[in-house]
Amino acid sequence: MENKEIARLLSETADLMEIAGEDSFRIRSYRNAAAAIESHPERVVDIVRATEGKITGIPGVGKGIAFALVEIVQRGSFDRRDEMLEKYPASALELLKIQGLGPKGIALLYQHYAVRNVDDLEKICREQKLRSLPRMGAKLEEKVLRSIEAYRKSAGRFLLSFGRRIADELIAEFRQIEGIERVEAAGSLRRGKETIGDLDLLVTGPGAARSLDHIAGHAKAHEILGRGANKASVRYGLEGLQVDVRALPAESFGAAMQYFTGSKEHNVVLRTLAVKQGLTLNEYGLFTLEGNERVAGDSEEQIYQRLGFQWIPPEMRENSGELDAAAEGRLPALIQLNDIRGDLHMHTTETDGKASLREMVDAAAAMGYEYIAITDHSKALAMANGLDEARVVAFARKVRELNREGLPLRLFSGLECDILRNGDMDLSEDALAELDLVIGSVHSYMNLEAAEATDRLLRALDSPSMRVMGHPTGRILLQRDGFPFDFEAVSSKAAERGVWLEVNASPERLDLSAPLLRSAKRKGVRFTISTDSHQIRHLQNMQYGITMARRGWLQAGDVMNTLPLKQFEEAIARR
Repeated sequence: MENKEIARLLSETADLMEIAGEDSFRIRSYRNAAAAIESHPERVVDIVRATEGKITGIPGVGKGIAFALVEIVQRGSFDRRDEMLEKYPASALELLKIQGLGPKGIALLYQHYAVRNVDDLEKICREQKLRSLPRMGAKLEEKVLRSIEAYRKSAGRFLLSFGRRIADELIAEFRQIEGIERVEAAGSLRRGKETIGDLDLLVTGPGAARSLDHIAGHAKAHEILGRGANKASVRYGLEGLQVDVRALPAESFGAAMQYFTGSKEHNVVLRTLAVKQGLTLNEYGLFTLEGNERVAGDSEEQIYQRLGFQWIPPEMRENSGELDAAAEGRLPALIQLNDIRGDLHMHTTETDGKASLREMVDAAAAMGYEYIAITDHSKALAMANGLDEARVVAFARKVRELNREGLPLRLFSGLECDILRNGDMDLSEDALAELDLVIGSVHSYMNLEAAEATDRLLRALDSPSMRVMGHPTGRILLQRDGFPFDFEAVSSKAAERGVWLEVNASPERLDLSAPLLRSAKRKGVRFTISTDSHQIRHLQNMQYGITMARRGWLQAGDVMNTLPLKQFEEAIARR
């Protein structure tokens, strides 16, 4: 169990305690512990096992929380959480995911209308009863209904990073089983979708059937959904991710990878084109319609080539023009992780990061980067101790001194500067001009009408200092859709002004989406791919930004932080 999962259990327990109106001090202790554990650099599970539960060295973790952590490690829950779930139904946890309510609002609904789940909440809103409660009104009803709709769309979905972690965990286990030759993930995980609904694992080798026994008998398999000669399906882990494992003959591996990778729309078109050539394509191979002769299937490359196509990278297989491009031999050479030479968006202990400037520098240098930019928050984010003008000027001076003294890479002074509601930058242009790289980002007023939001961004693009627009749509996956604005107008002006759009690699954001990336690229926009790291381990998230860029058909030449240091220095100096 990862720190984030443990933190979620503690945080949800605190929310349930607040719904119950319990002591605020105890509630706060759970929340503080959750925050500390989520940001702790070491795996708490490993610490608990190594110290036999003596884990109070983590700030915010007292004896009571330490006992809870031991229980969580042993059985996946703890007594206090179980008590709260006896008092309130598990469906109450769903209500906490609906924006606009919070624990106190849910307590009020529970008290007045016995609202126990999302269906009850929707009924109350549609009957316009929510507005009759204290501190609630018609606008909140509308917001809650929109949030319910968004929640239902995302229910049963999981972040790409979560799916990748589970896949890596199981693949490592399967490779230890005797007689297994190949095991790979397919499906939406392989295509790099921002969120996944299930996990497909394909296994070959004389011992492939043993993988079915392994997953069906796994300690984390809480429910067996099906078990046959060639396939086993389970609900895996506390989150209940559906994992499908398929045992295959080696000669069908390529065909199965193609078939189970999808997308459905891509496969439908490909199979139709196969039929026009007198062939039929399925998960076992490519066969002639007459005589059922097998002509391909060992590898994906073999299948695509036999049908007259270049091999198509999985991230592109969305029936969005990739088949026409592959037939004409004009698929782009997509960007790869090793093309990245620097990370341009990260935070330190100066604001809300968990590592110092020097710690981030050393970690990035260890990854082989030539340069990075430290981009702490500006003063509008008071809760993050954002920088004001004086601190920004002092920071720029400090970075110049550090570079002169010598660092293992080139350090750029930067800032993630808030774009205010009226489109102004949060700090004066005189102060921003002292910095090497300014990222302009929206963190507030995300409920504006589309026209006002568009005007805000267009005005921000007039800033002479802003070089990058950070996480442009503001979306938080599985929690919040991006705010509405005219992306065509904004990306056109960004291209005109020479402002780069960020591909934010944080797994919770993955902002921009593939369709928006392709749209902006057509307008001549250039991009950065950055992690928005708040601690050292977040630097590893660059892989997810690369995945999104590949889904958007980006090449290394489209992305500014693939440039060698000297060329990048020239690029940020030029506007």
